[in-house]
Amino acid sequence: MANLNPITVKAIDHVVIRANDAKVLIAFYRDVLSCAVEREVGDLGLYQLRAGSALIDIVDADGELGRRSGGPPDRSAPNMDHLCIQVEPWDEAAIIAHLQQFGVEAGDVVTRYGARGNGPSIYIADPEGNSIELKGPPDVV
Repeated sequence: MANLNPITVKAIDHVVIRANDAKVLIAFYRDVLSCAVEREVGDLGLYQLRAGSALIDIVDADGELGRRSGGPPDRSAPNMDHLCIQVEPWDEAAIIAHLQQFGVEAGDVVTRYGARGNGPSIYIADPEGNSIELKGPPDVV
């Protein structure tokens, strides 16, 4: 039987995170996770950062776009469960040392399953409490 579904997912294009303090989140994703600011649409409160082949969009909760989604996010009602970012090369000691330089607490390194199979991962949190999984390649396990 032929596949009649016209939707074939190739990759995640972008994820959007609403922020109480967009400048703090932009600095975190830029400085800690090395995502370059690619585009700003200040009148909308939209900031787009390059994350490999995808984008992480930061939307100021007080901006035009942010107000469309209701009240501001808070730690009791987070925007998402977590965002997983593939990290290569995987150097556990260097990654943890880098995070510590920015005062970012890293969880234990655990083998978890992801899009490319089992591999090492570490959970961290951004300044607004959004959970981020840093995921290494499967060949590191």
